[in-house]
Amino acid sequence: MGLVKFVSAVVTRALFLLVSLIAVSRVAFVKKDNKYWCLTILFLPLVVEMIITLKSREGKAYKWISPPIFLFLISIIPSIWILEIASQQDKSQTQCKKLDSFKDFQGIITLNKTGDNQTYPDLRKNIGEVYSNVCANTWILGIHQILLILLIVGKWLLPLGGGVTRGELSQLLLIFVGTAADILEFTSETLSDIKDKHFVLVYVILAVWTWSMLQFPLHLSVVNSEGEEGDEGVSLMTKHSTDVWSIVEALFIQDGPFLVVRFIVLTRFEVFHQMLVFFAIKNFLVVILNLYRLCVICQDYRDSRGSALP
Repeated sequence: MGLVKFVSAVVTRALFLLVSLIAVSRVAFVKKDNKYWCLTILFLPLVVEMIITLKSREGKAYKWISPPIFLFLISIIPSIWILEIASQQDKSQTQCKKLDSFKDFQGIITLNKTGDNQTYPDLRKNIGEVYSNVCANTWILGIHQILLILLIVGKWLLPLGGGVTRGELSQLLLIFVGTAADILEFTSETLSDIKDKHFVLVYVILAVWTWSMLQFPLHLSVVNSEGEEGDEGVSLMTKHSTDVWSIVEALFIQDGPFLVVRFIVLTRFEVFHQMLVFFAIKNFLVVILNLYRLCVICQDYRDSRGSALP
């Protein structure tokens, strides 16, 4: 195994574990219960996967799915659920820093500046001050942002393998950037829209968010199938697999569910503002255009099959 591939595989998974550990530590702090450190058990599958992949596949990825990204999501999503639900349940207004300016960041950093002879209790106290001084919603938003950024960067750093080309990887990363922006806006804006209105919808939004995150470990929308487009008798899925899977992801994993949730917020809770309406219209257009695209693909395939017949 090349040294670069080995380092990339190990460093990427180490970053996954570090971010998951930060999320678990935040959960333990918010809930004030050390039993939540048991969430670190979810890190074990990622460690086992790293050992197996490095030993049997020399760190190379698979063609259709990325197990380390999937296991990273498993390790961190439960912590985010707990933090989001705790934030919705706790409506107390305490004085905290929102980190809306560079000066706020400087104020947080100075909390950790002590003498060179800093002891372990002093370090714990300073870390505790950082945890308590930064607003809960700021923590949650930061974890969401770091998660999405690390998914993109992590996929870039992980060694290629399983027939995935550099061109397909670059296309996949560009798709991830747009997907991450839409998902972040959905969770941050929609949860704030239904605040104090209906707690059950919080679970629905988190479930839709979790479902949408499944796009990141999958490569179905960019990796080409084995069939040649010019072959006679080839099936629709073989000839247009990337287009069809891209449409399926938009309709059933992201824009379709997002549109349903936003429609419920608009109609059931009568929440109306420019950004909510804009993104609802955007989701609607994406759904309609993907259905139109599917009709075009089916019609072109039918015409090509008809012209190929004697």
